[in-house]
Amino acid sequence: MRSTQWQMQTAKAQLSELVEAALRGEPQRITRRGRDAVMVLSEQAYVALKSSAKVDAPDFVAHLLAMPRQRAVRNEPAASPEKLVLRDIEL
Repeated sequence: MRSTQWQMQTAKAQLSELVEAALRGEPQRITRRGRDAVMVLSEQAYVALKSSAKVDAPDFVAHLLAMPRQRAVRNEPAASPEKLVLRDIEL
């Protein structure tokens, strides 16, 4: 079994070997400048991953409905006009 981590220049030179390993079900990691950059997956693995992510994630409406609700706060009357103080502003 070949290494599952490739440097960018090695991945370019041996692309067919990298793709064959991914098709065998072994995800391949490509690094660039010593840092993880991308993963190469088979189409089958990608579709399975994408569909499992959709199943696990609720839709937006379900997300909003799942949020905890605050208890109702007693409605306070708005400030009466007598209590409002207006101030001058310069334009």
